[in-house]
Amino acid sequence: MIARALCTQFLQRKCIVLVPNTTWAGNEADVLGVTMDLRLIDIEIKISRSDLKADAGKMKWWRSEQYLWGDAHGPARPRMPREWPRKVWKHYYALPADLWKPELLACLPTPRSGVLLLKQGRGFDSVGNPLLDVHCERRSQPCKDADKLTAEQALDVARLANLRMWDAYGRLHKREPAEVAT
Repeated sequence: MIARALCTQFLQRKCIVLVPNTTWAGNEADVLGVTMDLRLIDIEIKISRSDLKADAGKMKWWRSEQYLWGDAHGPARPRMPREWPRKVWKHYYALPADLWKPELLACLPTPRSGVLLLKQGRGFDSVGNPLLDVHCERRSQPCKDADKLTAEQALDVARLANLRMWDAYGRLHKREPAEVAT
């Protein structure tokens, strides 16, 4: 429900394609968007404070594995943090508004990430799910060095989004075959 609200309310007018649960950019993203000017927006959905705090330990926020474990070329070196995940132009965290406290900003792996807060809205969407309101608590700072996607890369992301859509239809059909068939 959170990903759907983000896609329909926050990213809908900014992105030409949105993909849930992907590692296309090299690291896991709960929602990956391709903007109209072919840049990537990565959104991590968090459902607990501990989940948010643990994100700073993910490899997407560090330069390379050699910094942690070393390799054949030498011993491990101190970890070097990243300000943005690889290939990403903007990065956001999305979480329920009732979990948010301003002091959690200090737990984020970078001050460049934005924060999106969601709370129960009024009414229901067209398929009966409760509406969620999205509020941008803090805007993401863009990575000026993030490359634009090539046409081929944008088509690859669109292909992945298309496959995810058909997978979702398949799961829906498996759960509710009589309703889908009518």
